[in-house]
Amino acid sequence: MVSFAAPAVAGSLPVEKDELKLGFIKLTDMAPLAIAKEKGFFEDEGLYVTLEPQANWKVLLDRVITGELDGAHMLAGQPLAATIGFGTKADIVTPFSMDLNGNAITVSNAVWNEMKPKIPVGPDGKPQHPIKADALKPVVERYKAEGKPFNLGMVFPVSTHNYELRYWLAAGGISPGYYSPTDVSGQIKADALLSVTPPPQMPATLEAGTIVGYCVGEPWNQAAVFKGIGVPVVTDDEIWKNNPEKVFGLTKAFTQKYPNTTLALTKALIRAARWLDENNNANRAEAVQILSKPEYVGADPKVIANSMTGTFEYEKGDKRPVPDFNVFFRYNATYPFYSDAVWSLTQMRRWGQIPEQKPDAWYAQTAKDVYKPEIYMKAAESLVEEGKAKKDEFPFGTDGYKPATSEFIDGVSYDGKKPNAYIDSLPIGLKGNQKVEGNQITGG
Repeated sequence: MVSFAAPAVAGSLPVEKDELKLGFIKLTDMAPLAIAKEKGFFEDEGLYVTLEPQANWKVLLDRVITGELDGAHMLAGQPLAATIGFGTKADIVTPFSMDLNGNAITVSNAVWNEMKPKIPVGPDGKPQHPIKADALKPVVERYKAEGKPFNLGMVFPVSTHNYELRYWLAAGGISPGYYSPTDVSGQIKADALLSVTPPPQMPATLEAGTIVGYCVGEPWNQAAVFKGIGVPVVTDDEIWKNNPEKVFGLTKAFTQKYPNTTLALTKALIRAARWLDENNNANRAEAVQILSKPEYVGADPKVIANSMTGTFEYEKGDKRPVPDFNVFFRYNATYPFYSDAVWSLTQMRRWGQIPEQKPDAWYAQTAKDVYKPEIYMKAAESLVEEGKAKKDEFPFGTDGYKPATSEFIDGVSYDGKKPNAYIDSLPIGLKGNQKVEGNQITGG
């Protein structure tokens, strides 16, 4: 049903399409969608939204492209990969970043038992964090010497989980392998073999021994702790402090055909994210109960609460305060920064998903084609005018790039305005005009 009548609610925009179906994967970080629905923020904007869980990230993206879904919770790399034609080619854009952080890397008990003696301990006798992949390297080398594959799971080839897991491994001197135009396994010249496992299946796949570790969002790391089958060794906040995670993706055509609807959606999502973080996370306990419903994440509230309420459990009984494990609004989490898009693109190039060297200007233009901060700021202005948010909660005046940062596990500095210099500064990975041809790296 398309409505051109006066808005149903005072202050809402005259939306061009008022009945929407939005997709998501059963992960904690779909929270802004669940909260926008449950708290009436969508309805405040004159939108009547159905939320529908999807089987996996590929199905979700395909259904947004075909129009079966009007928009969806997406991996930050998905709109970028679609736009540049890695995998499915389509014009997907995002006006809204859904969260920061939220992932971790978990290993099996057997791998942990081998790693643990190599990890320094603190005064309390517990392992010191962050745990680097240096402690994993001898384990990987033993597997290789015995002719056994060291199999790890990640959720999708263009997921932040893939890039975070690769970043962590490479920082510890372990090659996670390369992609080429003729081999998209990502396992060329790999010490550790990474492959796709859907998030909810991670714990069972680990328990079966098919994989010996994985990188995933919550609640699937804490689920391994609860089941007693694995140990989360590092959170993505420890790999890259306040890294971007999911985005809300729409087709470019949708945003052009329904500009007010896009704006209304963005406003509702900003309000939901703000609610999730306001008053020092005071609403998180309520959010946990909402997310535990079968129609959303459908996991045990205790498991969801373990990370959503500002703590994180590593080994069984080793629960530590991690107040920023899930960030939905603070630190300008919802603003779609070009520099976040550029980082994902640098990792695509680093591992061969972008097969050839590109100039810095290409990275900047691709980020601009996909990330739409102009829509976001229009929504923010509207919320400020309506008294639903404060001006100082938004990055008015930004050029879309965060300052350079070295808050990575290896201390390497990243400047979104200098992507090639950044790529070349990373010890493992393609550099300059290098390419992957067959199973070899060519060029200099």
